[in-house]
Amino acid sequence: MPVNSRREQGKDAAVQGTNDSSVVSKVSAAAQGYFHDDFLKHFVCKVSRRAPLINRGYYVRWKAVDHCLKQFFHATQSCSRRQILSLGAGFDSLYFRLHAEGALGGVTVFEVDFPEVARRKAALINSNTCLKDMLPDRETVSNQSGHYNLIGVDVRKEREVEVTLSGAGLQWDAPTLVLSEVVLTYMETQWSDAVIGWAAKLLPQSVFVMYEQIHPDDPFGRVMQNHFLKLNSTIHALRQYPDTVAQTQRFIQKGWEKCVCLDMNQFYFDLLLEDERQRVEGLEPFDEFEEWNQKCSHYFILTASKGSVTNQALLTLAKGKYKTFLFVFGGRTEKDPVLGDAHFLWPHNVPTFVRFNQMTVVGAVPEARHSHSACPYGGGLVIFGGLGKGSRPLCDAFYLRPTSSGFCWETKNLHPPPVPRYSHSAHIINEKLVVVGGVWLQADGVPGVAVINLSTGSCVEIQLDTSSVPWPLMLHSFCSELLDSERSEMVLIGGGGNCFSFGTHLNLHPITVDLRPVLCNSY
Repeated sequence: MPVNSRREQGKDAAVQGTNDSSVVSKVSAAAQGYFHDDFLKHFVCKVSRRAPLINRGYYVRWKAVDHCLKQFFHATQSCSRRQILSLGAGFDSLYFRLHAEGALGGVTVFEVDFPEVARRKAALINSNTCLKDMLPDRETVSNQSGHYNLIGVDVRKEREVEVTLSGAGLQWDAPTLVLSEVVLTYMETQWSDAVIGWAAKLLPQSVFVMYEQIHPDDPFGRVMQNHFLKLNSTIHALRQYPDTVAQTQRFIQKGWEKCVCLDMNQFYFDLLLEDERQRVEGLEPFDEFEEWNQKCSHYFILTASKGSVTNQALLTLAKGKYKTFLFVFGGRTEKDPVLGDAHFLWPHNVPTFVRFNQMTVVGAVPEARHSHSACPYGGGLVIFGGLGKGSRPLCDAFYLRPTSSGFCWETKNLHPPPVPRYSHSAHIINEKLVVVGGVWLQADGVPGVAVINLSTGSCVEIQLDTSSVPWPLMLHSFCSELLDSERSEMVLIGGGGNCFSFGTHLNLHPITVDLRPVLCNSY
């Protein structure tokens, strides 16, 4: 399809204008200390100070891209040749900043933009001593200049892009980071989809990093769209791909193997250290909190990968001390006897929480329930039992397993089925789910311990020896904790309640349970 009509050329020129506005905002953020970049200022005629909200917005964009770059460099550090392919690079200073940081060992940078933009940038670099001195052997910028290549070509023209990049020295089989910061969305979606597709096809070891807009239909999204319409720079992709889930599915459908997509609130609160957030939040007086969080919820950072090496460069939510989400499933309300909804809660300024329900979760959702147990396991969690619909105790187990793009519910097939129970306690010890106490419908005995092997699904019920503990012992509505580093002892605290009209019994003393016989006899 033709892409060079007069109308399209007018739109292309308007899109090129967004580059000029963007670089001025980046310079403002750098000048106020949000991030360090001594080279951006050489790409503007005059430094203008933006509002604190704008500075923060461009900071989190810069920080997200920088985070992805560092992930890529770390994942490919053993590779002799690495490449960055920046689509619609505009007046970005990426090469010069990375060169000054000494981060370009074995890395070749290819910047692609409209021919007119590339010519303007080349002329600017060649006339600036500071920038020109950063080039390999102080060469003049042309189609090829050592580790820095500035190329004028329309990325919608796949064959021309392939030939031009090959001629400039791009090695299609080398690990490559493809960068697109608010570029593809200015194209009609058929063209941006095509770019995502040819990148996946031509680059077998690569990671695609994209920063764009989402959520077009709420009030903020409508205002955002109208702004770009007035600039004659319609943002197209968010109509067909309105959220992080749709964007994730888009990349998988276009040939990428794995994809992780976070909105900028998620990135800011989960992947930035608290010290860094405090530093940024103290740079300027700021009271536009509503606008800040809404802006962040309408932009995303995405990483998609092809190949085993670059899979390690994907964004991840389970990153050691950054892993801070609270998962809530089920329960009951005054009106609803059981609930089956699930929520991810993100603590950012304790004791308040931010709710994120855009996390990708697939698989069959467990039956609604309350009074069940939930234990952290393998980067996700395992829920067991509870009181289900019709007030019947349950004996099922489900694993909320982390994936590259979110989580997946998996049903654990247990054999033989454990005794259905609720209001129990549970812990995971060496791949075994140890379920203690609870209430069941059998009349005899105190609910004991069910030991479930999470790898095989085998289950063993073990009766607790209560001969040496104060009697009676009621094991519901209690709490439990593992005592030692070997996780072989457990203390049970509290428990009990009303016994119909006959009185109330509460366990007065903590009870210690030796788990070694339980765990040894569970096979």
